[in-house]
Amino acid sequence: SQTEIVDSPKELQHTIVREALATVGIDRSLEVTTIGDVPAGTGMGSSSSLTVALLTALYAYKGRLASPETLASEACKIEIDRLESPIGRQDQYIAAYGGLQYIRFNPDDSVQVEPVPCGSSTLRELEERLMLFYTGGTRDANDILKKQSVATAGKLETLCRMRDLAGEMREALAGETGADLEHFGELLHEGWELKRSIVSSISTSIVDDWYAKARAAGARGGKLLGAGGGGFLLIFADPDRHEAIRSALGKPRELPVGLDPLGSRIIFIGKRT
Repeated sequence: SQTEIVDSPKELQHTIVREALATVGIDRSLEVTTIGDVPAGTGMGSSSSLTVALLTALYAYKGRLASPETLASEACKIEIDRLESPIGRQDQYIAAYGGLQYIRFNPDDSVQVEPVPCGSSTLRELEERLMLFYTGGTRDANDILKKQSVATAGKLETLCRMRDLAGEMREALAGETGADLEHFGELLHEGWELKRSIVSSISTSIVDDWYAKARAAGARGGKLLGAGGGGFLLIFADPDRHEAIRSALGKPRELPVGLDPLGSRIIFIGKRT
């Protein structure tokens, strides 16, 4: 937690706030306060969510409504182009659009965002199967992602399979024959096994132990969120196995998890001068 009082946005040490102000074109005095529910560096996409939300608020402050595409693309420019973070663009886009989306990042840098047409009952059953545990660790995602980038050339077959899983998971949720959540869990497990094979720093011995215990207690799948190395472990399991999984893991800190149908948005506007 840090408080900064400066005479010019250029003096800000908080790089995201500084660049967001520059992007929107605000140089007058104002107060910006940010509050997070989870620690930074835990794989929850907090930096990208902050960037998108801050742009949303600053555009509203100027009396403008920015589209999800504008918010996502400008957040990417701030984090990737200006601040040179070696990250992808999925966090910014889902923070801007919200909901359950199938997102395709094309070679020409264009992005297609398509809602997964699930029924409300499928979404509810999906939410009921998700568990989110804090492993207790934080990490420098940039360092892990740089190692992944180096390893990419020799892992193209693995990466292509990971890419194809997205389409198969969409089919498992909204295919012609209806939702198949058991298969969805199996695909989630396959995705995690593929991801952790790219570079050893993606997982840790603690995470591997937790995941193995969760599987033994009935989990169908899961993954470590974010770049890897620590943070939050997502587990997918039938509701009747949840208590057994909690006990197997020693009842660690658990966060409620659900699907928000909306992305970044304004929830309150006070008096304006």
